[in-house]
Amino acid sequence: MLSSLTKERFLFAGLAAAVLAYATEHSLLEMGRPAMLAAAFALIAVIVLVSTRVAHHAEILASKVGDPYGTMILTLSAVLVEVVILAIMMQGETSPTLVRDTIYAAVMLDINGILGLAALLGGIRHGEQPYNDDSGKTYGVMILTAMGISMVVPEFVPRESWHLYSLFTIGAMITLYAVFLRMQVGAHSYFFSYAYPRAERKERPESGPPEEEESATVSILVIIAGVVLIGAMAEVMSVLLGAGLKGTGAPPALMAVIVAAISAAPEILTALRAALANRMQSVVNIAMGASLSTVILTVPVMEAIALYTGQPFIMAMSPVQTVMVTITLIAAAINLNDGETNAIEGMTHFILFATFVMLTLIGL
Repeated sequence: MLSSLTKERFLFAGLAAAVLAYATEHSLLEMGRPAMLAAAFALIAVIVLVSTRVAHHAEILASKVGDPYGTMILTLSAVLVEVVILAIMMQGETSPTLVRDTIYAAVMLDINGILGLAALLGGIRHGEQPYNDDSGKTYGVMILTAMGISMVVPEFVPRESWHLYSLFTIGAMITLYAVFLRMQVGAHSYFFSYAYPRAERKERPESGPPEEEESATVSILVIIAGVVLIGAMAEVMSVLLGAGLKGTGAPPALMAVIVAAISAAPEILTALRAALANRMQSVVNIAMGASLSTVILTVPVMEAIALYTGQPFIMAMSPVQTVMVTITLIAAAINLNDGETNAIEGMTHFILFATFVMLTLIGL
């Protein structure tokens, strides 16, 4: 019992941080910019730690059900964290482009950052790494369709028609995800799995207490508790960070990148471990699946909030963002077309990720 509680020390740290943050929020706002920023980034660090525990227990659940259900649980847990943080931050004085910029940043982080770095490092270690090319093609066309409907077409929708188009977008995303989910866990589940040769399978040692034997009920409760704690800390973090960055000339999209990075942090570690273990199918499922889930699940929730509050926000991507997404999806379509990744393909995506970082730093 004590060892189990010790493993969840990050959750207890999150609880302590949440209590302390709420108790000192007003004092920190009066102490000036350095104190506000220091507290905000400390909260971000704790949120990332708590999110790693959420991801860990999602991995435990995933190991019990196997692919493709496993990676679906992993990506959904990350999206849940992102949606909670976004929903809370949208209640304050935030940029009307926060949701758009967060989804865009998440796609850049997932496809170009996670997939790029994993394919690069995995390719250096193992050479060409096999996976099921049906998964890459399916994810790619779904991401293209979802982003086109929700983040490109809105540029041409008259402002007076935003209610109607928001309702359509919600329906379209739910329909897309319902069909995709049925395909992923139904007759076409083999699209998202790969039969590795027996010699390449990395089984966990049977000696010692295997983590997958932890109770599924405990994992579910920890995930719920972690998400609640993340939401509580995110509320104070958004206030402190917004006040601390005000007037500093920080890039407008910085808040969005932070939100995307928080949700992607555990996925990065999981994907890198999979790539180094020569299990590229898991990397493709995590990176592309997280991108798709971010768009297809975040958009309807945020659009529903906008309809409820009567306050629309800007979903249409900027020209630079549209170009970057287009290049990314074209590169992914070419790279994920032959059933094998290599270091060169990983490098192309990682350079695109570096370009995204540079454009963010200069305010584009």
